[in-house]
Order: sequence, then C-alpha cells, then structure tokens
Amino acid sequence: MDPKLKHRSHTLTEGAHRAPARAMLKAVGLTDADLDRPLIAVANTWTEITPCNAHLRELAVKVKEGIRAAGGTPLEFNTITVSDGISMGTEGMKASLVSREVVADSIELVVRGHLFDGVVALSGCDKTVPGTVMALVRLDLPSLMLYGGSILPGKFQGRDVTIQDVFEAVGAHAAGLMKTEELRELEDRACPGAGACGGQFTANTMSTAFELLGISPMGANSVPATDPKKLEVAYRTGEQVMQLLRNDLRPSSIITRQSLENAITAVATSGGSTNSVLHLLAVAREADVELSLDDFDRISARTPLFVDLKPSGRFVAGDLHRAGGIPLSARRLQEAGLLRDDLPTVTGRTIGEEAAAAVETPGQQVVRPLSNPIRPTGGLVVLRGNLAPEGCVLKIAGEERHSHKGPARVFDREETAFEAIQSQLIQPGDVVVIRYEGPAGGPGMREMLAVTAAIVGQGLGESVALLTDGRFSGATHGLMAGHVSPEAARGGPIAALRDGDIVRFDIDARTLDVDLSEQEIRSRMASWKAPECPYRSGVLFKYAREVSSASDGATTGVPGAAAPHTA
Repeated sequence: MDPKLKHRSHTLTEGAHRAPARAMLKAVGLTDADLDRPLIAVANTWTEITPCNAHLRELAVKVKEGIRAAGGTPLEFNTITVSDGISMGTEGMKASLVSREVVADSIELVVRGHLFDGVVALSGCDKTVPGTVMALVRLDLPSLMLYGGSILPGKFQGRDVTIQDVFEAVGAHAAGLMKTEELRELEDRACPGAGACGGQFTANTMSTAFELLGISPMGANSVPATDPKKLEVAYRTGEQVMQLLRNDLRPSSIITRQSLENAITAVATSGGSTNSVLHLLAVAREADVELSLDDFDRISARTPLFVDLKPSGRFVAGDLHRAGGIPLSARRLQEAGLLRDDLPTVTGRTIGEEAAAAVETPGQQVVRPLSNPIRPTGGLVVLRGNLAPEGCVLKIAGEERHSHKGPARVFDREETAFEAIQSQLIQPGDVVVIRYEGPAGGPGMREMLAVTAAIVGQGLGESVALLTDGRFSGATHGLMAGHVSPEAARGGPIAALRDGDIVRFDIDARTLDVDLSEQEIRSRMASWKAPECPYRSGVLFKYAREVSSASDGATTGVPGAAAPHTA
C-alpha cells in the first residue's frame, strides 16, 4: 500500500506517541496490518424507524468488504434519520429539514475527528440523501454517496400503490369516498418492505440528481433496495472509494456549476420534487458555487419532461430501473444536447461516457423518446410577485392549469388547515394559505403532504390552489406553491394576507400576486410583530436563529445565513 494514501490517518496511527490511539483501535478488533492501510469512513444512516434506511446495515457490510478487498480499512459509524412519511402532519415534521443539517454536521465531525482518508456515505430517507452529500462537500476527501434504493410498489385492488395513495386515501375517507376497511387494507399493502418511497418523490429525485451530479456511481442508486444486485453495487462502491483515493479525485473536482446544472436538468425531466431546489441550493452553498432560484426556472424551461414517474405520471422507481435506470435518462438528455457530458464522476468515467453506455430495455415506456415527451418543458417553475418577492417554487408536472384566481383561506398553522379540509370547509376556487411554517417560523419548514393529499383525495385537486412558506413532499401534485420567500415569520408579505383577499397564480407570466396595493400591504405590516419562537432552547431554537431563507437553500453555518427572528 502506497503510504501516501494514508494522507490524513498517518497522523492518527503512526509514531510511538500514537500508541494510546492504536491501543484503543486495537480494542475494537483492528490489527497492525489494518492500521497500516488507509482508514475509510463508512458513514451510515441506518435506522429501524423507517423502511427507507432499515436495510443499510446489510449494504454497509458489502461496502466494507469492497474496501478491504481494495486495500483499505473500513470503520463504520452511524448518524440520525428522521422519517418524513412517519412524522408528516405532526410537530415531529419540524425535525425533518433540521435533520439534514445534523446529518451533515455529524458526518463532518466524526470524519474530521478521526482523520479518515476517504468516505463512503449511505443514504436512504429524504434528508439523509442531501445531508450526506453536503458533508462530503465540506470534507472534500475522496468520497462518494450510495443511495439505499427504492421500495417496491404495493398491490391494492389490482394496481400498484405507494405511500402517496395512502395519504390521498385519508382525504377520500374523510369525504366518504372510501370505506374504513378499504383504507386499512391499503395501509397494510402500500409499503411491502425496505426502501425509500417509490415514486419520483424527494428521495428518488435526489438519488437521480446525485447520479447526474457525479457524486454517486452511475446506475447504482436506481437499483431497488431489495434487489439482490444492490449488494453487488455496495461491494463495488467500496472498491470505487479506494480508486478515488488512488486518483485523489475529490468532490471539489466533481461538484461544479456545470454538474449542478446537469442535476437540475435531471430533476426537471423526471418531474422531480420541489425539495430538490432547497437541497441543490444547499449543496451549491457548501461548494461555494453560485446558484439561484432563477437557474432552476431557466433550466426547467428548456428541458422536456420525458420520464413518466409518479406522482404525476404512471410508473415508480422500480419500473425505471427495469427500463434502463437513471443512465437511460442521462442518455436521453445527452441525445437532446441538454447534458454537459465532459464532466468527471466518481466512477472515473465522464458523465457522457456513462450515459452512452446505458442499455434500454426493448418496449419500455417509462423513459419516453425525444420525439414524444410528456410535455415540452420541465416540471419546475419559479414564481415571483408581491406575495413572493424572493420567489417561490411550484411543480407543474401533471398540472394542466396555467392560472388560478380565488379568495384566500388563511391559516397560521398546518393543523388548522388540515382540520378545515377534513371538515370540508374548503370550496372549489379557494386559495389555501398556510403561513408561519417557513424555515425559521415553523421552525423547520414542514412538508404539507397531509394537507395537499387531503385536497386531492376530496376531489378538489383541480379546483383549489395552495401557497405556503413551508414546503411539499415529493408526492405532492397540483397547483401548490411552496417556499414562499421571505417567509411570514421574517416579515414577508404573505403575513399581510387576510381571508377573502384575491390571490392570482399566473404560470406563464411566472407571477404570484394578491390584489392589494403596495400601500395596503405596508399598512397591514406596520402593526405586524414577529412571532416568538415556540422553542426556547435546543436544536430547533438554534435552527430558527441561524437558518437562511428558503430562497437560499435554508442552510445553516454558511455565508448568508439569516439573522434570528425574535419576538
């Protein structure tokens, strides 16, 4: 083994003065031969709380075998996971986006504290995917991220179902459109085993983005969680990190403005989650790469939507894998001239070489031909106006409406909005407004899937619009504008809205406005006071003080983080 490969760990393990450290490492089973090799961190996000990450222990075993076979010494440690699907619609959801920062912080601290030479990060549930990559960017060691893979679809009444169907069924049940025994049967069948939620929701969206970004091995992430080939992928990942170490290939050489644009393009062409905007902005901030909301709108406008995935399409991630996987999506983008294909990836090949090697399954229908896209532009738009001066994000994949005008129904908390919907108090034409749920105001910027799914489940998905300074699950679809910035808790004009104010969405003009003069908005805000943070200590209190605007990725600990909001 080339001693140069122990470029950091030699400080930890070599010399007579390091005998105490070696003694403690030997206590966990390492030998002198192990300590002579590069030390590779295996940063795991395993947990038994959620199916998204419940199988990652098995993958870590294979990753470590690959590292050892390639000449390294793996050392595994764990970090946290907060399940969006389980915490959705409760106070617990406030912990979700905050957990992204904790995942990144904890991986950074363990790797810095133990002077590892390289890192393999294993992710699963929504926030662990970007959180692991943010840590890799900060550390800038030879490293890569492996996604645990998607769950298989459940079967209900002869059709494939996902967790999205369960959330929408709650609304249908409340409206009397589904029997209690049917809801229970769907609940029992929707999630048949390990893996992240099956549609192009946030976890699979970020999995796609990070393969196109080049920080995950092309073709590795889209292998489903329970596919036996996933273990083979994990073994190769262990081998690959050692090759990255030999080549001294680091995230700073992979994550660039151009590769981030590739990632955004992949999101746009697959109808991906609006959370990708937050997460890719956060990765860009960590990498010190200039990226803005307008880049997402610009790239989406030039990118056809041709990957037919739920929530707006027909298929799930397992179908995409059988069709040819994420590499096939990359090849379509390359054929369309929309892929910057000369950029490096963790495999040692360029993204263009990886795309060209994609194998398409004959007769597949998931990745449409360029001549027959689902729609000519991508799934994301950014709106601005007197309600969102810094912008907001809307997913239009599967949405036919280009405009909406209606009276505001204003709620200062997600739970009260959900109660109103379940009580069937929302009428066709209404604009549901949920505020004080932003990064600082929540704090934590909760997702609104319980609310949006209830709207769809009650048959109002085509006639009601929604806007919030919170965010949405990747399973959300409909005319739903999230990330409204500035948020209400920091004095954004969404705080001035009252019931009955007329709100206008105009997708073509990229505007979101209320029919109020600037003078009237200022007059209402003159008596406004910032709400007191509901938490007076602890992680949520710290997050509320430090987090930046959603328009900047809702990040902490990087330049641009906002000043605290106070009572």
